Amino acid sequence: MRRFGLLALAVGLLFPVLASAPAHAQATRTWVSGVGDDVNPCSRTAPCKTFAGAISKTAAAGEINCLDSAGFGAVTITKSISIVCQGVVGGILSAGTNGVIINAGVADKVFLKGLDINGAGTGINGIRFLAGAALTVEDTTIVNTTGFGIQFNNGAAASLQVTRVTASNNALGGVQVRPSAASALATGVIEGLVAYKNGNGIVLDGAGGSSSNIAIRNSVLNNNTTAGLSASTSAAAVVAMMTKSAVMGNGTGISAGASTFIRIGETEITGNTTGISGTVSSFGTNQIIGNGGGETVTLLSPALK
Repeated sequence: MRRFGLLALAVGLLFPVLASAPAHAQATRTWVSGVGDDVNPCSRTAPCKTFAGAISKTAAAGEINCLDSAGFGAVTITKSISIVCQGVVGGILSAGTNGVIINAGVADKVFLKGLDINGAGTGINGIRFLAGAALTVEDTTIVNTTGFGIQFNNGAAASLQVTRVTASNNALGGVQVRPSAASALATGVIEGLVAYKNGNGIVLDGAGGSSSNIAIRNSVLNNNTTAGLSASTSAAAVVAMMTKSAVMGNGTGISAGASTFIRIGETEITGNTTGISGTVSSFGTNQIIGNGGGETVTLLSPALK
């Protein structure tokens, strides 16, 4: 009996320690694989199968990497995180939903690289940003959505960087920047974008109540149904500078609504049904040739060449 009493005492002393022991700590770097399993710890030797499975096991400001090419599923991001699929295909088939939703904290930064997002004709948006401090998207392809390839609807001041992204066959557009609340300034750089056969190439929309200031460089806006670059506003300012880019074969090359401020330099605008609609200023040498006519453009000095 004395022995059983001592055993019970030992278990009683040990139980509070076990009860207070923490769950498995989140890792700074986790891994996904097409042959992984979300019950795994997402280590390199025991990877998870989906981005959603890995993100719950990845520490804030950590990184998810892809071990091989596969489909890793749609994901919602609520913290600072990097998803990097370097040298392999980080596939997201997002039929009927958004591929990636970012709804993070005001100081959180999200970095996405090497993704292949396919809405399969019913997906809503490829990447939808609602909240966070910054979004960076690199080396990514987004196709076949019913909305936008990238929809940036920040509710507070935030920045966007898009580098070497291809957006094609997205019904509403390749990239939309539309702050959703007053004082939610959007700033950003779009560089190396290929926006092909979308509803619009790039949409800068101030109707949500706040301003945007976007630089567009080294990009191709080609064969988009409505416009290559569409800028509009109600009360908030929309400012864009486009340099070293090509705007070709769109319904309207550049559509600049009232109270928008669009500047172009070293840019070619050709083969559009209408080259430029609205007021656009220019610098350097631009080529505006071979458009269908009907421009309602007001060109501010120096004159386009």
